[in-house]
Amino acid sequence: MSAIGELRRMKDTGTGTAGTGVRQKKQNTVAYLFLLPWFIGLALITIGPMLASLGLAFTKYNLLSPPKFIGTRNLERMLEDERLHHSLSVTFQYVFISVPLQLAAALALAVLLDRGMRGLAFYRSAFYLPSLLGGSVAIAILWRQLFGVDGLVNVVLAWFGIEGQGWISSPDTALGTLILLNVWTFGAPMVIFLAGLRQIPSMYYEAAAVDGANRWQQFWRITLPMLTPIIFFNLVLQIIHAFQSFTQAFIVSGGSGGPVDSTLFYTLYLYQRGFANLDMGYASAMAWLLLLIIAAFTAINFWASKYWVFYDDED
Repeated sequence: MSAIGELRRMKDTGTGTAGTGVRQKKQNTVAYLFLLPWFIGLALITIGPMLASLGLAFTKYNLLSPPKFIGTRNLERMLEDERLHHSLSVTFQYVFISVPLQLAAALALAVLLDRGMRGLAFYRSAFYLPSLLGGSVAIAILWRQLFGVDGLVNVVLAWFGIEGQGWISSPDTALGTLILLNVWTFGAPMVIFLAGLRQIPSMYYEAAAVDGANRWQQFWRITLPMLTPIIFFNLVLQIIHAFQSFTQAFIVSGGSGGPVDSTLFYTLYLYQRGFANLDMGYASAMAWLLLLIIAAFTAINFWASKYWVFYDDED
């Protein structure tokens, strides 16, 4: 009788399975209410404009008159646009050179900071600061001043009797200055690498030391394999970020694409076609091409990751 009474009490007070389900529904409702502003923003600010740009990609639209449907004409123009092809070449160079150098610098600094030096919090914050400012207009202007004809770089070179040049105004070095700027903003991946290093069990290093492995061997045989998931994560994020770079090229080159279009990033050319030439239909088609390129590189990275990314929970 006591068991039957307990079941009745649970039913009456809502503490049984039915009561748990009711409470769960209420919690879910509250959660969705808190998420509602985000969902509204996602629909109005992200998904809506994306679908609109997809429609505009098949139109001729100058922002001043209604869009006119032209089918695949914008795609055909993209195949014939030599300046677009050049912008892709510049962007690929920027991505393929700056991202590996940035990740290498970030990993090297993370390994150094992981040794437990004094003032670690200060150094970590100092190295992370460029990542917060690297994409800003102020830093791009500062970079333009540093590498100008009368900039600090040439002043330092003059101390050693080396004659400087206009690094940004020369087509041979203009892109290199932007690559250096991107490498300099290694703070974000460095912090992620540092967090990954802290998760590697010390027993691996202790066992390796007992076997006579030096620090270099420990790095190649333990640290690097254990960090491959973090390297993969940083690689995907930084490739996406590099393809979307715009502010640096716009400010440093004055929005023109630099000497002989040497710093004409794809995003900069997209901006020129859409807002300078008022060719928004063509710019929308270019935006979707960039999306497909980023998606393709991301898919390739995920496919290739099974051959070099190591997870310690694997058999």
